[in-house]
Amino acid sequence: MADGRKGGMPMLGWWLMLVGSLRLASVWFGFFNIWALRVAVFSQAEMTEVHGRTFGVWTLLTCTLCFLCAFNLENRPLYMATFLSFIYALGHFLTEYLIYQTMAVANLSTVGFFAGTSIVWMLLQWNSHGSQAVKQASLKATVLDAGLTVVAYDSVHFDSDLPHYGTRGGVRRDPTDPARVVSSPLMWAEALELLLHRLRPRLDYARVAAVSGSAQQHGSVYWKEGAAAALASLDPAKNLAPQLAGALATPESPMWMDSSTTAQCREVEAALGGALELARLTGCRAHERCTGPQIRKMYQTRRRVYDSTERISLVSSFMASLLIGGYACIDETDGAGMNLMDIATRDLRRDALEATAPNLQDKIGKLAPAHAAAGTLSPYFVQRFQFTANCLVVQWSGDNPNSLAGLTLSDPGDLAISLGTSDTVFGITDLPEPSLDGNILPNPVDPNTYMVMLCYKNGSLTREDVRNHYAEGSWDVFNKHLEKTPPLNEGKLGYYYKEPEILPPLPVGFHRYGFDNSPSGSLDEMVEHNIDQFDPPSEVRAIIEGQFLSMRGHAESCGLPVPPKRIIATGGASSNQIILKIMASIFGCPVYTVQRPDSASLGAALRAAHGWFCNHQGRFLPVTCLHSGRLDKTSLSVKLAAPFGDSEEDIDLLKKYTLLVKKRLEIEQKLVERYGRRS
Repeated sequence: MADGRKGGMPMLGWWLMLVGSLRLASVWFGFFNIWALRVAVFSQAEMTEVHGRTFGVWTLLTCTLCFLCAFNLENRPLYMATFLSFIYALGHFLTEYLIYQTMAVANLSTVGFFAGTSIVWMLLQWNSHGSQAVKQASLKATVLDAGLTVVAYDSVHFDSDLPHYGTRGGVRRDPTDPARVVSSPLMWAEALELLLHRLRPRLDYARVAAVSGSAQQHGSVYWKEGAAAALASLDPAKNLAPQLAGALATPESPMWMDSSTTAQCREVEAALGGALELARLTGCRAHERCTGPQIRKMYQTRRRVYDSTERISLVSSFMASLLIGGYACIDETDGAGMNLMDIATRDLRRDALEATAPNLQDKIGKLAPAHAAAGTLSPYFVQRFQFTANCLVVQWSGDNPNSLAGLTLSDPGDLAISLGTSDTVFGITDLPEPSLDGNILPNPVDPNTYMVMLCYKNGSLTREDVRNHYAEGSWDVFNKHLEKTPPLNEGKLGYYYKEPEILPPLPVGFHRYGFDNSPSGSLDEMVEHNIDQFDPPSEVRAIIEGQFLSMRGHAESCGLPVPPKRIIATGGASSNQIILKIMASIFGCPVYTVQRPDSASLGAALRAAHGWFCNHQGRFLPVTCLHSGRLDKTSLSVKLAAPFGDSEEDIDLLKKYTLLVKKRLEIEQKLVERYGRRS
């Protein structure tokens, strides 16, 4: 395993550390040696000890900002506060020199150099250190009018808006077991109420006809015995979250990032005839993130919690339950991620339930189609926010199914790639072929077809890790590295797993290879050899090309079309034109982007309209009925972002990438055999 790394702090971070360290000297002078402070800064004025201590306290505060910002350049409020501290300092010293004449020009030039350099540098890199991911760390609201145009939007960020829950990226990691990742259902409830308060000045809730939603898949919520009564009797005069605290059997919910259930996955697979048979029956093999193994672990390790649980919800059905004031069904699409539902009949399987935990069917309840109505809004929301009593709540579903809806995928020749915290590839098929690689789920807007999905745990956060180590923490530098390196990366191939990966099933690690021959002949001619570390530009291209090569190879093995007719890209990194151009070259098709990056939230709003329409008509109708012939006039339209050329050079490059895909999968299999987390 190769794991060569450079220091991860960007150059701006090191500069802030230097400035903070130098400022500490002024702190010392202010408290303990005002004569030295006067010589170094205020040489034209008399100073008292009070003056010195006041200056020392101010400078200590600015030191703290420098050190904190150096390690958290992506934190926008902290970045702004540090930047303003330099503005204030420079302004202070200029007035002391020009107006009050307490400083000599030599004093001003010294402090001005550090303050001025910091101001200019921070301005130049103002947007270079943020995340390009649309992270699953917020609750968003998208409101569509009858013409399917977005008329209102807002969001609540879990980490910054609700800091008392102590999350990072919307989750908490167990310090004693890094594989265990949880979140708080009460935080989601509080975020829902806060979001509705924020939207209220811009939206007449009495005009809202239907509500639906999108939630992180696989997470499970455990309702305590008697919770149904608590849901039905919420007091609209009180805040939501405190009223739910006693309704939960445990205040924590295991999330999709959790990878602590490997043993339970193996047990479930063995009971159902093996990994491939489980995939054939339920749509996917047992992944650590899947709800079934998570429930089994809860039963085995926290039996008292399991026994006191009256109902188990997914995150999606938990949110719907809040809205209707009772237990909402799990929808069939999100339910396919539990390893409990028969993918053909869309009913819970008795053998899968029994292999997971006792008395589980009563705790899960019934499943419902994604377009069905879960109920109407409860009196709590009607009275507290003035919704109408007949406002429909359409089944909530998972974030990836909602993204499929929001991207309006309807042709089996289309492919969607979401570049977010986790990367996902999905498409539509009417002939699903379950495999060990992907997931098969019912299409949330068409019960006659299926959604094929590939999930990668190492998405944007891993790209950001490479950016921080090899591109000075800057997306601008990252993009320059991509532009200066040639396609195929001169035969350099990298595998980057900052988190335990799902596809392929590999632990944390970084693997780099070079080839004796460029990818232009046969696989036999491409002999790989280990490399400890690439040069920084090659590291950057290696992660981008490597991720897309893996996506293409595994999509093809799951029966998705390669090359597809088109790709619709979404997620934070879909705004990066250079990355999209590489995607087009590797897949051999044009890449489109959507008007709005939040395809999951947009898809949930579209599904609310679709569910209302089906309910109003008394039968299922295709979602295309909502936008037939006018899609380009709605907020659902797409635009060409990266064309695929048909020149001889483009076709030749595609052939070379095709060979490199096969080689990558070949090496990947060797890594799985050597390091794989599964037998």
